[in-house]
Amino acid sequence: MRTRRTALSGLLILNLTLACALGTQETAGPAVVTAPQPPATTSQAPQASPQAKTEAPVALPNKDGTLKFAVLGDFGTASKQQYQLAEQMDKLQQKFPYELVILVGDNLYGSERPQDFAQKFEIPYKPLIDRKVKFMASLGNHDDRNQRYYKPFNMEGHYYYSFKAAKQNVKFFALESTYPEPEQIKWVEGELKGSSEDWKIPFFHHPLYSSGGRHGSDLRLRDTLEPLFVQYNVSVVFTGHDHFYERVRPQKGIVYFVTGSGGQLRAGDLEEGSPLTARGFDTDYAFLACEIDGDQMYFNAISRTGQVIDSGVISRRQVAK
Repeated sequence: MRTRRTALSGLLILNLTLACALGTQETAGPAVVTAPQPPATTSQAPQASPQAKTEAPVALPNKDGTLKFAVLGDFGTASKQQYQLAEQMDKLQQKFPYELVILVGDNLYGSERPQDFAQKFEIPYKPLIDRKVKFMASLGNHDDRNQRYYKPFNMEGHYYYSFKAAKQNVKFFALESTYPEPEQIKWVEGELKGSSEDWKIPFFHHPLYSSGGRHGSDLRLRDTLEPLFVQYNVSVVFTGHDHFYERVRPQKGIVYFVTGSGGQLRAGDLEEGSPLTARGFDTDYAFLACEIDGDQMYFNAISRTGQVIDSGVISRRQVAK
């Protein structure tokens, strides 16, 4: 029987092999984040003083020819809150016409009958589906592995896969982090090494960095994937699993996001004063909207009430000239 424990154990030997095999490709400098500093909104954080000035959020440029996409995780509950957040995604898409949503896992909770796929996915996101927005899924620990055959998730039967974005010089890598078999890690290295795109963006369920009290950082997965991400010039990584929103301070030059509150929320789970957290939000549900324009990625994290709770610009990693 395959378990996550045995899969991760199998990575220990692979880690040693990869450490020796990593090539001499020139490594880029760090990604650079520019973001305003709004008052903190974690449940543990102190309230901002009345005199504190709130900087305006960084707006999404909404330019022609840019890559516009959303990030959603841990969502398929059929709850009122999931539907309300889906309404915010619909409202945004009508004025910011993103064509892609990447799903970072735990796509359905509980049973997965046809009526569950309808109630937990097809109905809440029907306006987006009707406007031909494409959903690209990865699998979480709550997901039946057969979801990879569900046509609207566009996995085409694969546990992990990559695809080039229709606009800009961007390639996405959907990984399976619950059972990270050595064969997948070898595939990841080959895909990253062979990619010439400016932006290489992995997305998967378990976070390499997280300030969550319930789950937190997956250290063994980090030991395996982080050296590859650093070596092959990944700038941004999207994950879920912990049920809140967190933007992590750049780690070894890479920006990590946790977007795990699409339909589940664990209020108060962000560690107070975590040195990892650049911006955290664990008091309501949220999704992320992004726009890539050349060497920059703009982002807005948006709550169930439509509030922009985090925003900024990431300049990708580049090799010094």
